[in-house]
Amino acid sequence: MGSEEAPRSCGDAAGQHVVDAVENLVAFWFAAVEDVTPRLPARQVRALRIVRHRPELNLTALAEQLDIGLPTASRMCDRLEAAGLLQRNMQPDDRREVQLVVTADGRRYLTDVTHRLSAYVNTALDGLPPGRRTMLVEILRAFHKAQAPVDTRPGRDTRADR
Repeated sequence: MGSEEAPRSCGDAAGQHVVDAVENLVAFWFAAVEDVTPRLPARQVRALRIVRHRPELNLTALAEQLDIGLPTASRMCDRLEAAGLLQRNMQPDDRREVQLVVTADGRRYLTDVTHRLSAYVNTALDGLPPGRRTMLVEILRAFHKAQAPVDTRPGRDTRADR
């Protein structure tokens, strides 16, 4: 046999199927991002999503979430602000702290990406019989529920709760 892969256990096979599915979903996500104007790099889209989900975030916390330096995060926010997708607000209590807010245009942008991503995923799911779709939803819910927050930065524990 020409395959260089070692035989996998049942658990390894399940993990490989999840990895394959994630790779397909990432391709869908990149396609959705490329279909939306303005075209933004993936890291900027990720930054917008993080800020949308955590409105209390400041620039330092965003840099930590993205595992980038503060100057890099600041330049990224400059570009997002220039595009009208992000706004920086000075905190009245501490003028050194800047709160990040996704603008209405930024929320529309993220909604458009999400709708396009949903369309790609739904097209893929259309090929599944209804019973399989229901089973997949149940499995994904259980998978999501079983996961603790994961810190994927190099040199860190894989589970944030350890």
